[in-house]
Amino acid sequence: MKGGGAYDRSVRAIAVFFVIIGLVLLVMTLANGGGPLSVGVLLGLAFVGIGVARWKIQSKISGGRS
Repeated sequence: MKGGGAYDRSVRAIAVFFVIIGLVLLVMTLANGGGPLSVGVLLGLAFVGIGVARWKIQSKISGGRS
């Protein structure tokens, strides 16, 4: 969306939410003794990656504004 607005902000909010969920998954898994290939670590990395990718995609769509 070129003009930004509510859609742009909501997509970025969801991206931040995904990153937070991923970080919580990583911390909880590692704090409870999970290894590098445990499900929690893999899901945490996936959530962080999806959140960061969505943020970057939305930045390109909206013209690079942060």
